[in-house]
Amino acid sequence: MLSYRHAFHAGNHADVLKHFVQVQLHLYMNQKDAAYTYIDTHSGAGVYSLDSFQSNKTAEFETGIGPLWNCTDVPAPLKEYLDLIKGMNPSGKMRYYPGSPYVAEQMSREQDRLRLFELHPADCKILADNFRKLEAHKAEQGERSRGRRVLIEHSDGFHSMKALLPPPSRRALVLIDPPYEIKDDYKRVRDALDEALTKFPSGIFAVWYPVLQRMESRQFADRLRRLPAKEWLNVTLTTTTPTPDGTGLHSSGMFILNPPYTLEPILREVMPYLVRVLGKDAGARFTIEKGTQVTGAAAGRIVGDTPRAPVGNARRASPLSGKGSLRLPGQSMPRPDEAPAPAAKPARSGGARDAAARDGAPRNAAPRDGVPRNAAPRDGASRNAAPRDGAPRNAAPRDAAARDGAPRAPRNSPARPSAPGAPRTGRTRQGGRGG
Repeated sequence: MLSYRHAFHAGNHADVLKHFVQVQLHLYMNQKDAAYTYIDTHSGAGVYSLDSFQSNKTAEFETGIGPLWNCTDVPAPLKEYLDLIKGMNPSGKMRYYPGSPYVAEQMSREQDRLRLFELHPADCKILADNFRKLEAHKAEQGERSRGRRVLIEHSDGFHSMKALLPPPSRRALVLIDPPYEIKDDYKRVRDALDEALTKFPSGIFAVWYPVLQRMESRQFADRLRRLPAKEWLNVTLTTTTPTPDGTGLHSSGMFILNPPYTLEPILREVMPYLVRVLGKDAGARFTIEKGTQVTGAAAGRIVGDTPRAPVGNARRASPLSGKGSLRLPGQSMPRPDEAPAPAAKPARSGGARDAAARDGAPRNAAPRDGVPRNAAPRDGASRNAAPRDGAPRNAAPRDAAARDGAPRAPRNSPARPSAPGAPRTGRTRQGGRGG
């Protein structure tokens, strides 16, 4: 659980997307004079050396900040992010890369507050040392110390975030980017956001996540869409086609709950440029999605204004796909190459009458056994002949004796017909009691 060290991945394409979006969120929060609180649940070390052993072992910065370092035609919003990084490297050589705490420290104002949490003991110590050196450097430049503006805690950011919401200023920007080393991280992120939105529904919550082949990652964004936030915005960046075995980080995303209205147009301007510069093959692409909160049963079917596509293995058993095992009993699904069969009319009782109609015979035609429809029964008796016990068909109903005061015949009396098929006096031909 504590084996992840971000120094091996600093400056890669995922960091470019994450920190570029973070810069834009800070710029939006700075438009108002009121102070806000920045909460970083997984702060890391704060600053990373790109010429260190960890960075050079993987050289992932060559997939991100490396290709952008010498670009001169970058869009204006992306230039604000690059200027921050180049300010850390005044010599012009790319040596240091900022983590999210340093980005927050540079982009926030004196009245804003930073609350940084890191559970890894080594990275937490490095984070505190880096901010101590930063304060010392500012003191040498004649800048006044900002006191307890920045607080660093060695703790679990998921739990610590709860105690800070809602903040005194009623304005907050929260960044959540765990390593996702274990499957439980996905669930913990969602549960933490669900509780945080209950306590502070107006805050801006930004979540970084990897786009991997594992089921938890593929379903993650879909589950975040169902959180009780008024609006959401999801952006992903893919730099190369995923490998067949699914190893390596080829794509990542930023999911923002309660995003600023300014963010989407900025992303639509910058993301095509990032794909062009950072893309390695034809699989490089980006996606931008947005939507509003959907509640009730529709939350599982609708995203924005369109039906939600099934995710993962659910696609094979989804009612939206028309395939799989969710058909009703007796339901037949047509093959793609044939038209659906017309709906069958409900069957009617009638024996030979309906059978003849189905076979195309005339309505009054003889049944299949050759006997005319109005012919006498096979035993030669007429329709109105007396029943087998000798009683006439239209004899008085059995209730007549009761009305005249005579006792009623018992059920096993010979007066009650018992042979199968014998007519019952006092009943209609359909079987109901007579009037």
